Amino acid sequence: MERFAMNDFIAWKNSPRRKPLFVQGARQVGKTWLIKEFGRTNYQATAYVNFLDDEAMIGQFEGELSPSRLLDAVTFYTGVNAKDPTTLVIFDEIQECPRAITSLKMFAERSPETSLIAAGSLLGVALHQGVSFPVGKVDHLFMYPMTFGEFLVATGNEVMQDTLQKGNLDLANSFAERYREKLLRYYYIGGMPEAVQTYLDTADLAEVRKVHERLLFDYEHDFSKYAPPAVAEKIRLVWKSIPGQLARENKKFVYSAVRKGARARGYEEAIQWLVDAGLILRVNRITKPGLPLSSYLDKEAFKTYLLDVGLLGAANRLDASVLVEGNRLFQEFKGSFAENYVCQELVASGKVVPYYWSADSSTGEVDFVYDYDGFIVPVEVKATTNLQAKSLRLFVERNRLEKGLRLSLDGFKEQDWVVNLPLYATSLLPEWFSNVRLSEKKTE
Repeated sequence: MERFAMNDFIAWKNSPRRKPLFVQGARQVGKTWLIKEFGRTNYQATAYVNFLDDEAMIGQFEGELSPSRLLDAVTFYTGVNAKDPTTLVIFDEIQECPRAITSLKMFAERSPETSLIAAGSLLGVALHQGVSFPVGKVDHLFMYPMTFGEFLVATGNEVMQDTLQKGNLDLANSFAERYREKLLRYYYIGGMPEAVQTYLDTADLAEVRKVHERLLFDYEHDFSKYAPPAVAEKIRLVWKSIPGQLARENKKFVYSAVRKGARARGYEEAIQWLVDAGLILRVNRITKPGLPLSSYLDKEAFKTYLLDVGLLGAANRLDASVLVEGNRLFQEFKGSFAENYVCQELVASGKVVPYYWSADSSTGEVDFVYDYDGFIVPVEVKATTNLQAKSLRLFVERNRLEKGLRLSLDGFKEQDWVVNLPLYATSLLPEWFSNVRLSEKKTE
């Protein structure tokens, strides 16, 4: 399956200032497959080491971290000449070998000609546990589940994706019902590569759901395997609470929804573990729309989303029959699927950090706010064609912003204070809104 991150790997390979590449992401988002595919299509050979499988290779990093000595060991282990510049060296599940993480600095300084990619599923967790990180000596790439655009390509709808990417919204609007049907299917299947591949192989949504359920089970198994015993149960409770948190009208994370009487102090570590593992996306509140938004962060208030909308459906035990009933999925669950989807798309872009805003003394709230290229963009997410957005309008007017952005099932429309963009075109963000629709402001 085509993954858009392949272009990032190729750009890294061709960079004259290339350093070892550090690839992070949750389990089963396709890191290993894509890295191997990149090696197969762009190098003469690939030397692959998985630290989860072989303790003998972990032992090689207990001594001197000389790149020459380590490459000799990799050559012996894999049978591939790791010193050949046309070979891609892969250190997978590198969090299992902290000394291998440390060695990346040596590779950057002493062996820049070596193409080395280090990947891991729980790297964020390992680094928060005190593993030494080679600051400034590695390049970074984060991988996420397949986006809606990647889903369109995987399911044979390349023309639909190409139309969106070209920004041809008039043509897309003409086939809006077809886009909505694909988006509805994406809400159910999601972007976990195994789930998508199962759908392609079987066209059986029940089989797809079995993949989701197995992934959810495996993630929970990781809690007890990798987290400290005192924290593992709290992680499980937080994880189980996320679908319910999203089903609420006000989606601010509420500790009492995890367990009666729960407080922030007792569950902060559990939430951070899930964020570090890439299993949840944390969206913090801002107190005002100033640049940069990170300067107005309210650390006490935040929302959480699952890494994948398909897994959200499985956690909610959503039946496949909703696909037959059409708009029911869009109308039910109080917009949780639409918001989770939009959050995924924004985060997967790798170009913005989404926040949200809520008033201190009223019910006003804007679902997402991000800054990009000098603009502050407030985003209201509507699950259906309901275009009411009172909070968004007040936010735009009171803060003298150029425009707001409303994502809905309605077609593209532009008004004096708001632009309505179809939900299925969320992948156009952030460039489209700032560079195309608001270009006049940059030239004032």
